[in-house]
This record gives sequence, structure tokens and C-alpha cells, in this order.
Amino acid sequence: MSEYQPPIADIAFALEHVVGYPDIATLPGYEHADLDTVVELLEQCGEFMAEIVAPLNRQGDIQGSHLKPDGTVLTPDGFKDAYQQYVDAGWGSVPLPEEYGGGGFPRAVGLAIQEMFNSANLAFSLCPLLTQGAIDALLHYGDDKMKNRYLPKMVSGEWTGTMNLTEPQAGSDVGALTTKAVKNEDGSYAITGQKIFITYGDHDMAEQIVHLVLARTPGAPEGTRGISCFIVPKYLVNDDESLGERNNVETVSLEHKMGIHASPTCVLSYENATGYLIGEENKGMRIMFVMMNAARLGVGAQGLAVAERAYQQSLEYAQQRQQGLAIGATGATSAIIEFPDVRRMLMTQRASIAALRYLMLLDASYVDISTHDPDPAVRARADEIVGILTPICKSFGTDMGNELTSLALQIQGGMGFIEETGAAQHVRDVRIAAIYEGTNGIQAADLVGRKLGVRGGASILEFIATMREVETDLANAGADFDGIREELERQFSELERATHWMLKTGQGDPNSLLAGSTPYLRMWGLCTSAWLLARAAVAAAKTDDASLADNQLVLARFYAQQILPQSGSLLGAATAGATDLFALDAHSLSGAARKVRN
Repeated sequence: MSEYQPPIADIAFALEHVVGYPDIATLPGYEHADLDTVVELLEQCGEFMAEIVAPLNRQGDIQGSHLKPDGTVLTPDGFKDAYQQYVDAGWGSVPLPEEYGGGGFPRAVGLAIQEMFNSANLAFSLCPLLTQGAIDALLHYGDDKMKNRYLPKMVSGEWTGTMNLTEPQAGSDVGALTTKAVKNEDGSYAITGQKIFITYGDHDMAEQIVHLVLARTPGAPEGTRGISCFIVPKYLVNDDESLGERNNVETVSLEHKMGIHASPTCVLSYENATGYLIGEENKGMRIMFVMMNAARLGVGAQGLAVAERAYQQSLEYAQQRQQGLAIGATGATSAIIEFPDVRRMLMTQRASIAALRYLMLLDASYVDISTHDPDPAVRARADEIVGILTPICKSFGTDMGNELTSLALQIQGGMGFIEETGAAQHVRDVRIAAIYEGTNGIQAADLVGRKLGVRGGASILEFIATMREVETDLANAGADFDGIREELERQFSELERATHWMLKTGQGDPNSLLAGSTPYLRMWGLCTSAWLLARAAVAAAKTDDASLADNQLVLARFYAQQILPQSGSLLGAATAGATDLFALDAHSLSGAARKVRN
């Protein structure tokens, strides 16, 4: 497995020239986070990730985490020490509130850190990601006593957090959960039930784990309306803030997974465990969505990050592997990077990764605007855009993570397919990202079911209009940009057609709306990617760096000509309706329906 090289220059260019970070740094509360400070911070963080975290990636995959006979979980060699160094360095606290010990930096900076962390070691990085989701929930809905008791040590990383949503019988249908919460005389609750797929539900890297558990109180309404959210700590906390006795939560087993072997995915059993209500009873879904939305952008960044790590390895291999003789070459053999199809795969990775980075950072930047801009109208509009971009980032980002890591493996041929090179680990690790924190089908349903209809469709149409402003910029940039502009015009028009169809059809035929949701979201992913690459090319042309300008123009042109046309081809699928999806009954779909002819 090749060594990880943090793409600091690419991240810095994205922040400065593509997503408008200099404006973010002027918002109230972010004045200390100017671009120069941020780039220096990211350089230091990149060194930490490359030198301390990345070398553990392969060993963690081989060794995995293990459940000990005493019910505790042992993480792979080196993880506990590396996590302590991570806490001591304070990398997890950078984007978190200063009042609880954080650095108070923008979410965009935190996402850049997350990218490098995920690239270095995805399985390791999941623990802080889940902790951040739990922190966000407590920041929004915890009372002062709860915040003061738990947040300082969670922000520092001394304590970690989990999200306990899923149950064996419920899966993604959160409303079907059966975990019970019965109120005790002292105001706490007795939590009883079983939760599955709990990432870092137990481990040896921190002294305390703060579980956020969804449960149902007696007499609560059916479905999602009757769900409440509770803090259930691994160890009870004494009045003096010291850790007390072990709570009644047990790790029953660890899942044996396709990838992320180092990350302990736990089955947890609660038996009259002591829990504390967050907010009000029956308001758990609101809290869950705070956790999930924070995690969904982070998961989208996982697709980007693992694709980046896989790309670096495939590029190195293509440069070194001698095989065959390229057209026009001299000598006995050529490096495979000289062959057109290998170049196609490398360019697809390079352009797509750049686009994904711009997309993730743009979403994070709008999160910052939605929380810190002094103008309420600006904050409200930014929040709408976050609502549009987040399902696209999560779904398109992780789908592309699957596709790009597969391309990276393909470049390495048989050497990529064998485990010793580490290329296969990237494919295995990233595969979960399209599944957890709301499957990508759920993201597509969220886009068309919740976000499409905001202000009667005006919100999403306004965003398309905002993207189309780049057409004027491209026209003014010169003839070299004409091909990009022409293809973007075509594809933006097709996206508008699909959007108007969705708005019209969804009112009377929601099944057809959902039937086309996944190809529709894919259209959005392709168009936003091409749009941001075009913005990057225009911005780079205005710098005094000719090499940068040439590179960004090539990436934007390649994407527009060879990848973006896929968007228009999805219009038919997006608007086909649901008839054929349900034309065959379950029996007809099975092999039993086929007749053998003699």
C-alpha cells in the first residue's frame, strides 16, 4: 500500500477560489480563522494523519477489533496510542464551540480535516465522526446541566459518543423500534432493548462512551411520533464529574464485515440501563435528524477521501508498472500510464475527486453561513441550500467512492485484486458508506420528497438558476471555455426539465416521483460537479499560476465532455414513472416463474 500524501494544495485552492472561504472567515465568530491560519493548520494536521494515522490502516484491516471474554472490545495494535495522540493534538475539537473547549473554526475547516482523517484510515476516523454527531445533538437539544457534564470531555475527545438507532426488526424504519424507556422515581429512565450496527459501541481508546439511544416511553404514539432520545453512558457519572459504576449496557457481539474491520460494529444490549432524556419525550426524531444530517455530509466526504487514497495508489502503480509498448514509444516496454484507457481511468478519478472535494466543501460552507451570517434571510437561504446539497453529497459522494476505488483497482489489474497490495481494502472499506447514515435510496427520497417542494419548488429552481450564472462567466473567459459552456447549457436544461416533471408529477403520483428519485439525484451530482469544476477553471484562469490554470481547464473540459453527458441520458429514467417497476409481481420476479422449454 502506498504512503498517503495529504492534498493540501488542492484543499487550499478549493477553499480560496471555489467555495468562497475568505468570505466565511469574515463572519462573526470566525475572524480568527483566516485562510493563511487555516492552511497552516491543515498542513500540520496532514502531517499528523500521514505519519501517525495512515500507517495503521493496513494493520487495522488485517487484525481487526475483537470482543474479549469480559465483554470489552480490543482495538487493533497502535489504535489506542494513536487516538491519545489525536486527543492531545486537539484535532477533533477544531470545528467545535470554544465555550466547551473547541477551536471555534468553521465547519468547512472541520470537513477538510475529516477528509484527510478518512483518507488516512477510514475505520479509525469513524469514532470521532460519531462523537461529533452526538455533540451536535446535545448542542441543539441538551439542557445546560447535560451540556456541562458531557460536552467538554466529548469535545476534547476524552469521551466518545455513539448513535443507537437501528434494531434487528426495524432496519431503516426507525419508527418500528421497540426499545423501552420507563421513567424512574429520580427522573432518570430505565432503558431496555437491543441495538445493532453501533459503530464503536465499545472500545478501549477512551475511558467513557456516551450512547445516544432512541427508545419509546410507555403510552407513546405509534411510529416515529413516539420516539424519544436518551443519553445512556457506559459508566454513570458522579456528582463530582468522576466516573462511577458500569451501566447496564453490554456488547453482545461484533459484526463480521466486508470492510472497515478495525472499526468495532457492535450489537448492544440494554437491560434497565440508566438513561437521561434529551429534550422532551416524543421529540427524538428531531434530535436524530440533527445527528444524521451532521453525519451525512461526513459520510459523503468518506467517498471522496477513500477515492483520493485509492487514486494516489493507482497513479503510483501506473507510473511504475512497465507492460507493453505504447504507440510511438521507443524501447522495450512502456509504463502503463502511457496507454489511453489507463489515462481515461486516471483522468476520471482526478476530475471526479476534485469535483467531489468542491461539492463537500461548498455544502460545509453553506452550513457555516446558515449558522453565522448576521442576516436572517441569508441564513435561511443557506439552510435551504444545505438541505438540497446534503443528500447529493452523501449519495453521489459515496456512489462515486465505490466507482472510483473500483477504477483504481482496475488500473492495478491482478495486483489490485490480491489483498497484499491494499487496493482491495479501499473497495471493501468504502462500500459501507452508501449504506449507513441513511441508504442512498433514502437520500434520493429525501431530495424529491422533502427538499424538492420547499417553497413550492422555488428553492431548488433558484439554485439551478444560481448554477447557470457560470455560463456567463465561461462566455467571458474565452474560446477555450466554449465547449464546457455549451455542454453545461445542455445539461442544465435537462436538469430543469426533470425538475419541472418531478414538481408536476409528485403532486398526484408520489410513487412515480420516488421511482425516478435515484437517477434524478445522479443528474444533480453530475451537474453540480461540472458546475464547480467550471467555476474552478474560471477562477484559476484569473490567477498568475499558468500551470494551475491549465490543469483546472483540462479537468473541467474532460468532465464536461466525457462524464457530464451521462446526466442527460438519465432524464428518461428519472421521468419514466413507476409502472414498469411494479408490472411484475414478486412471483414473476423470482426464478420460479421461469419455464423450461424442451
